[in-house]
Amino acid sequence: MQIHELKRKTENRKTAIVGRGGKRGKTSGRGGKGQTARAGHKIRPEMRDTIKKMPKLRGYAFKSYSPKPSVVNVSDLEVLFSNGDSVNPQKLVEKGILKLSAGKNPRVKILATGELTKKLDVSDCTFSIEAKNKIEKVGGSIVEISNIKNKDSKMGRKSEKKVDNKK
Repeated sequence: MQIHELKRKTENRKTAIVGRGGKRGKTSGRGGKGQTARAGHKIRPEMRDTIKKMPKLRGYAFKSYSPKPSVVNVSDLEVLFSNGDSVNPQKLVEKGILKLSAGKNPRVKILATGELTKKLDVSDCTFSIEAKNKIEKVGGSIVEISNIKNKDSKMGRKSEKKVDNKK
């Protein structure tokens, strides 16, 4: 093989022709007119628009992520349960008052609308003060939810309240 017989592995690249039929003519691959066609164009990040829309002054709070409890009135318990029955979220679902939420029994709050004449044993529910009084007045018993942490506790430990009897 002689030097004059050698060939390149890759052929020479042709320089870009800037005519009507060339590769980099007219808009030079930048599309049409406007901000994107200009030199040094920068598009505002989408996240900045999201941040700018958020209120920055006081008086705004996000909605709570925890689901609100389902409401059951004392008058509903009067109709559906007989004297001496036990009432809990599972039984309320079985009776058809409530529906399962995400495959679990819903949280329940019992309100005092209506009258109650039957003695009921209510458990695993939260109560309004009046509803609690109505159930206890008739002779029913209440077992409050045990897994809700005490508001006074820190890190799961119950705090001791000191009471001054001196006046």
